[in-house]
Amino acid sequence: MENSPVHFIKKQLFVRLLVMYHIVILPIVLLGLYLYMWSYNNASEEISRHASSQMKAYLNDLDREIEWIESQQYDLLNADELGKVALTWDRMDGVEKKINMFYITNRLISLKSTSAHIHNIYIHIPSISKSISALTGVNDFEINKYKMNQLKVGELYSYLSKEEDASLQLNSNIMNKYIDGEPAYSIQTELDQASLRESLDALKMYEQNESFLLNGDRQLLWSSSGASDTIMQAYEQQRNGSHGVIEIDQVNYHFDEVYSESRNLYLISYLPEAMVKKPLRHFKNWVWVFSIITILALSFFAYFTYRHVHKPLLVLVDGFKRMENGHFDQKIEHKKTDEFGFIYNRYNSMLEKLKTLIDKNYKQTMMVQKAELKQLQSQINPHFLYNSFFIINSLAKTENTEKIEDFTKMLGEYYKFITRSEDYLVPLIEEMSHARMYTEIQNMRFSRRIKVQFDELQNDMEQIMVPKLIVQPIIENAYKYSLEKMRQKGFLRVSVQSSENEVLITVEDNGQSITNKEIEKLTQQIHNIQTQQELSALMNIHRRIVLTYRKGSGLFLSKSKLNGLKVTIRLILEEEEKDV
Repeated sequence: MENSPVHFIKKQLFVRLLVMYHIVILPIVLLGLYLYMWSYNNASEEISRHASSQMKAYLNDLDREIEWIESQQYDLLNADELGKVALTWDRMDGVEKKINMFYITNRLISLKSTSAHIHNIYIHIPSISKSISALTGVNDFEINKYKMNQLKVGELYSYLSKEEDASLQLNSNIMNKYIDGEPAYSIQTELDQASLRESLDALKMYEQNESFLLNGDRQLLWSSSGASDTIMQAYEQQRNGSHGVIEIDQVNYHFDEVYSESRNLYLISYLPEAMVKKPLRHFKNWVWVFSIITILALSFFAYFTYRHVHKPLLVLVDGFKRMENGHFDQKIEHKKTDEFGFIYNRYNSMLEKLKTLIDKNYKQTMMVQKAELKQLQSQINPHFLYNSFFIINSLAKTENTEKIEDFTKMLGEYYKFITRSEDYLVPLIEEMSHARMYTEIQNMRFSRRIKVQFDELQNDMEQIMVPKLIVQPIIENAYKYSLEKMRQKGFLRVSVQSSENEVLITVEDNGQSITNKEIEKLTQQIHNIQTQQELSALMNIHRRIVLTYRKGSGLFLSKSKLNGLKVTIRLILEEEEKDV
């Protein structure tokens, strides 16, 4: 887990420095982006508030204008002269007719002049078949206009409507004068679309800011001069709420809508989103400049950190890795005079001293190992020697020369192996062959009482180099302190296992004389290699293994499943030792 790429990256100083720089810079960048978005949203909301305020004011002005026109219509409809013309036209002489018609016409002209939004005003009098207009005076009865006007009577929620002839009509409850339940005459007001369009143009706050007015049936009444019918239709299809952004022909438009409940009218204003962002364009440019400068600064910081901090550290780390692998001759070559130069010089000095100390310690260790091996070699068991001569004597008495020959040959090979001092390390197969030969010699005495089992040694383990005399002395101890005391069914097993860079050699017996307390005490004696005491065979083996192999190697004692003592030789190898 410690060698995973993620863990390795986390340990990199260069990566940590970059992360720290990002932690410092990122909040500033995010603050800039937040300010930009806040400014845009604030500008958008401010434009919406201002547009809504203007549009509400426009609708209020329009409402007051319509109220004024309606009040004038009411006064005109109740004029006595108009009633006389409608009811007593036939009894008037020519002079009276002209006077009354002249009065009515002047009233219409006067009413039209009171509002710039009035294009024309008609009075239709069915009883005399006359229509009077502010623009054209007295005309023949215009039945189509009259009928169209009558259709609008009673439509309380269509105060403004666009007719088939494209004229814009003002509708209200005050359009007819009734006598005996029948309309005696009717007033009709046609609004000036050009004037109304100009009034919407006055609402423009920005370039390309356009507006259009709809009635309660969402019929277009009039719009500003630059308004697009396509945009209006797209808005009607996609609208959602009183304001928002709608994409039309790949262009985003900001819409605001205000409703007049008193007149059942909708006023809609739109503005391209680019115009909303226009005031922020300079700020956006500075954001880009800041972002580019930040990226350049980050790149420079990364290069500078890598060149002057991370790379020198990598050189030092590589030096320590070489040192860890035992390469003490490769110093760090450099021309630096800064802090890293001082560290490199101290590293090279340390390398020299460490090499000297290791050479000295290695020589001392080798001397100790050789001395301890010689000590073990010199400890020829007289009891074993006496027994060997006794066996030869017994065989001689029986004149069994063939067995004498085999036995003396084995005995010679045995002493030749243990007295050979030129080799400290031997292949594992030779060490196991020597141990097997020892058991065969012992088998001449105990073949009936003791059975020995050697598990098969794997081919890939045969050439592993091990210290000499690490297995046979343990077997000898098993005979001396356990198996020789058993009268029957003694059993000794020797097995070898390996896993990755570890070799386990196990010697165990079924002797019942040792207790767990004795095993624990013996373990403490073996592992306490610093105390000044006479070395036993097991202590000698443990110490030589500890001096030869990596940490964790040595002898380990435990109770065997066979009910006797179990001695495990644990050898933790380097890669090159495993591949021998």
